[in-house]
Order: sequence, then structure tokens, then C-alpha cells
Amino acid sequence: MTARAADRARYDRATAHLDAPVAIVDLEAFDANADDLARRAGGKPIRVASKSVRCRALLERVLARDGFAGIMSFTLAESLWLARSGFEDVLLAYPSADRAGFAELAADPKLAAAVTVMVDDPAQLDLIDAARRGGRETVRVCLELDTSLRLLGGRVRVGARRSPLHSPAEIAEVARTVVRRPGFELVGIMAYEGHVAGVGDAVAGRPLRSRAIRLMQAAARRELAERRAAVVRAVRAVAPGLEFVNGGGTGSVQHTAGEDAVTEIAAGSGLYVPRLFDNYTSFRGRPAALFAQPVVRRPGVGVVTVLGGGYPASGAAGPDRLPVPYLPEGLRYDPQEGAGEVQTPLLGSPADDLLIGDKVWFRHAKAGELCERFDTLHLVEGDRVTASVPTYRGEGHTFL
Repeated sequence: MTARAADRARYDRATAHLDAPVAIVDLEAFDANADDLARRAGGKPIRVASKSVRCRALLERVLARDGFAGIMSFTLAESLWLARSGFEDVLLAYPSADRAGFAELAADPKLAAAVTVMVDDPAQLDLIDAARRGGRETVRVCLELDTSLRLLGGRVRVGARRSPLHSPAEIAEVARTVVRRPGFELVGIMAYEGHVAGVGDAVAGRPLRSRAIRLMQAAARRELAERRAAVVRAVRAVAPGLEFVNGGGTGSVQHTAGEDAVTEIAAGSGLYVPRLFDNYTSFRGRPAALFAQPVVRRPGVGVVTVLGGGYPASGAAGPDRLPVPYLPEGLRYDPQEGAGEVQTPLLGSPADDLLIGDKVWFRHAKAGELCERFDTLHLVEGDRVTASVPTYRGEGHTFL
């Protein structure tokens, strides 16, 4: 029996009492992935990206481990909810226009002490001030650096379009604006190199593309390490009390941790290891989060149909954004139908051994987006479900 076949047998036994659709997290794999992230971080603390987990119980589990400290959140409403729930260090990774949320933040000392908001434009400070409604609490601020690699005089850009602040001079100017402005405190810098951390460099069947990605990423790492160090020097000259410099992501943990200017690493997807993280040479994780759909039809030889399953991931549309049939091994989509809204035909010889009601296990393309489809994650240890915990959705929250 292969390792994957053994996992399938365990998951089927563990969930025999549960009807599919069902989602699980294999805690042994989850903890092993956490250990690997901490090892690669080399002693620098990892701030957990909540968008990649979206389950309070699992956020609490990983933050109880050595090597992990703080949360990187994705909306202001989520940040406030987490702070009210007892999380004491929440960095909002994206600028917000949530006026009601800023009013709540500025009026509550506990929330203001726990939550740090993201800024890359003085107009965002104006919005926060206009939203205060009399709240006098100091708002903690983090500045985001644009990490994109710019070539040929800026005519070629590699990386996500995030912050407009690219140079040390640009970010230092905004830092001065924050420091001079009453009601704000500059405490951090964030620089997420998504083109390094979030792009696999070993694309199956694409050796030339994979080599090109590796060359690009090596050049991007060198350029960013030099520029990030200069940015930190420039900002510390304005704000000597800067508390943290955040960088990285699951795919670049060990590289970013090697920069002296960086004080903490961000990571989250590496805990679940979705299918997009199969394409990396720098690390190998264990799939920890899976979902199962039930077999409901057997249309013919070599074909079964499962209920639903069309759970595409965000980003540019393409086959890599679809969940992948994982267990039993050897199943594939019908190219004419793909992953369907209400039914999904699957082809391959393993289909002939599946019966009505059997489970087919899938891996999502991304990590936390799976939790937008399920209100409960069943936690598996060995061949038993030892706990069932709510996702954000299960607690009544869909923040985006």
C-alpha cells in the first residue's frame, strides 16, 4: 500500500460516520508543516497569515507553538474580531476603507493596542481621521513597501501591484508624514515578495518556464534584500522605535529570514499545503487540509460522478486554480466538464472500484479559501476525528 493509499484508508475510517461533503485537517501533517516552517525561519518568529487558515482553533494551535507569534489578518473587521477574541498582536496586511471599523478601533484602548493597520498613502490617514467619530486612541501604523522587481528602467515589472512606495526615499517621506501626525504611531514595515514566496519554481512539464522562474526569483531576492535594508535604515532614521520589519511568505521563508533587516516572517499556506505548493524546489510539505465529495453516480466504465466540487481559487483563471482529485490516486476531470457547480464527473480506472456513497478526497488550489465552503473542519489524528471546530464561516463570519 502506498503512503497516499494508507492516508485514504485512514481518512475514510476517521470520517465513516460523517456524510460528505466534509472537510478535514490532518493534525499530524499540520504540526509537521509548522515544524518545517519554524526550522526554515531559523529562529525568527513567524506571523501567521490568517487568510490561509480561517479557523480560530487552528490559529490558537499554531500560535501556542515555539517559533510563532502574532497574526497577519486580511480585513479590519476580522482584525477587530480577533482582537476581541483575545489575540493580542494583529497586523492588518491590507489598507482598509472600513469607516465603522476605524471608529471602533479609535474608541477602544484594547483594540487600539492589539491591532496595527496598513498604510501606503497619506490619504488613508485622512480616511481614518475622518472616521474616528470622537475616538482619541492612537492608531498603530505599518507601512507597506512595494517589492516588485523592475527591469529596463521600470518598463518591465515582476510582482503584484500593491503599494506605490518602492524606493527608500518614497517610504521615508510617508514615514515622516505618519510621525508628524497626531493620533498615529509608526510601528512597522511590511514587504511581501509574492513573486518569490507565492510562485512555484518547478512547474510540472514546463522545464524552461521553471528555470526562468528560478532565475527571476534569484535576481528578485538579491535586489529586494539590498533595497529592503536601505528602506529600513531610512525609516528607522525617522522612527527609531520601529517594532518590526515583516517579510516573506511560505515559499521564501528561509531566504527572507536570512536578511538582517527582517525581524519576522509571514506564512500561513504552508500549514495546510494546498496544491499550488507542490511546485517548489525549496521545501516539501505534507497536504494537511482536504475535502471529500460523495460518489452519487456511475455513468459508465471508468467514470464516477461526485456531488459538487467546483471550488475554484482566486487569481487569474486557469486549470491550476481548480481543486485536484487526490484520493484515490489516478482520477482526473472530464475536460469537457471540469469541476462542476453541482456535479463533477471523474475519469480513470480507480472509478471502477468506487461505490455509490464512497468519498473522493480533493486538495484545494489555495489554503484558507477552502474554509469559505465549509462551516466545520474535522481534526483527524491517526484514524479518528478527535475534534470538530468551526471555520470563520461556521462562526458566522465571511469577511470578504
